[in-house]
Amino acid sequence: MGAVLQRDADRTRRALLDAAAAAIRAHGPGVSLDAVAREAGVSKGGLLHHFRTKDALLVGIVEEWTARFDAAVQRHIDPDDDRPGRLCRAHIRAAFDDLGVDHQLWGHPSVLAALLALPEVLHRARASEDRWRSDLGADGLHPQRSLLIARTLDGMWMSELLEGRVDHIERQQTRDLLLELTEQSGPLIPGATDARRDSS
Repeated sequence: MGAVLQRDADRTRRALLDAAAAAIRAHGPGVSLDAVAREAGVSKGGLLHHFRTKDALLVGIVEEWTARFDAAVQRHIDPDDDRPGRLCRAHIRAAFDDLGVDHQLWGHPSVLAALLALPEVLHRARASEDRWRSDLGADGLHPQRSLLIARTLDGMWMSELLEGRVDHIERQQTRDLLLELTEQSGPLIPGATDARRDSS
């Protein structure tokens, strides 16, 4: 019975976070908890049962967004792939193939503006980025390759966010190019200085 109740609580929490992102997108970063509760179809008391403050709600959005992306990466790991770059390939496929509606909703400028105004959100986001950099850096590819892949993904995401549109042909080409970078593990420029190694 406890496991069933926990699953129900988890589903409710995810639904509330989706509603929060939708409410922020509709009403802007200053959206009230009342508006979030209306979007979710629950009483304000029901919302406060899960998230006592608006800050807690925003932190919850970041935690859920991170968890969903982590799960997407895990889904894209090929169990038969034991070559260097296995995790990088899964990360690329998840970034291009699995965001869909989540990205359109959670990556909306209003949602990001609300999130980035909170120091705890920035702390969580940096911790997640540091973890991914460490994991991808240990994936068997030369740091030049993993750095270029990570920065290209960052740039693609920011470009789509700022331009407000997606060029699907260019997106597919970028995906294929990044995957091709994982097919070899050596340096892209032999003998070049690796800035990350020098700064460590």
